[in-house]
Amino acid sequence: MTETIQDYSPIMQALLATLFTWGVTALGAAGVFLTRSFNQKLLDWLLGFAAGVMIAASFWSLLAPGIELAEAQGVPGWIPAVVGFLLGGAALRSVDAILPHLHMGRPTEEAEGLHTRWKRSILLVTAITLHNIPEGLAVGVAFGAASLGLESSSLAAAIALAVGIGLQNFPEGIAVSMPLRREGLSKFRSFFYGQMSAAVEPVAGVIGAAAVLIARPLLPYALAFAAGAMIFVVVEEVIPEAQQEGNGDIATFGVMVGFAVMMALDVAMG
Repeated sequence: MTETIQDYSPIMQALLATLFTWGVTALGAAGVFLTRSFNQKLLDWLLGFAAGVMIAASFWSLLAPGIELAEAQGVPGWIPAVVGFLLGGAALRSVDAILPHLHMGRPTEEAEGLHTRWKRSILLVTAITLHNIPEGLAVGVAFGAASLGLESSSLAAAIALAVGIGLQNFPEGIAVSMPLRREGLSKFRSFFYGQMSAAVEPVAGVIGAAAVLIARPLLPYALAFAAGAMIFVVVEEVIPEAQQEGNGDIATFGVMVGFAVMMALDVAMG
């Protein structure tokens, strides 16, 4: 018998969806086998696109359903939205302050987090890994919410979110592997580290889905938490990185297109 995604448990659905998003990251990272360099303007546009997708997903796929659900539970919708959103940002800021990492294009001495002797290549990878955590968490929470049969959260909307996250993971894979190749790493090692930056997504996705199933009353907070974590990453890392080479207008246009694409996916499928 042929099985569809509806036939799987929410945790398995989240795992499959985040394996897909990981795979798209690997696809982007595989570009290192074709070329050693990548057009900077195109890369900045793609990073802007990724930021736009994350911003749109934060509202349409996470905050809006969370507000509706809270109100259906008799709770003022703004309370879990504000509390969860700020907690998500605070959590990512805490990890950001502790985990050693280095943003693309920055000298090694500007590495953030706790002092370490890690190689520059590892520091670059951990920077991308850090912002893949909320992406995986968001997908997991969305599939967990869809399984509860709530009007505000559907399986189609969760799939739309996974597709959107997958689309924006492609430039992330490029953004990791290409700089590593320029740092002198082999093609294989550049690809390996590039795709491994998204390995955390299936883990976060399973945790997110399981948390929703265990603590249903916390779902509005969990949705807002994932949104806050993603917005923190967008503002702290993705947008600045997209504009640091002076291609601000191009990156901004990418943000607009990414937002529009994710919005269309969510509204059409949700």
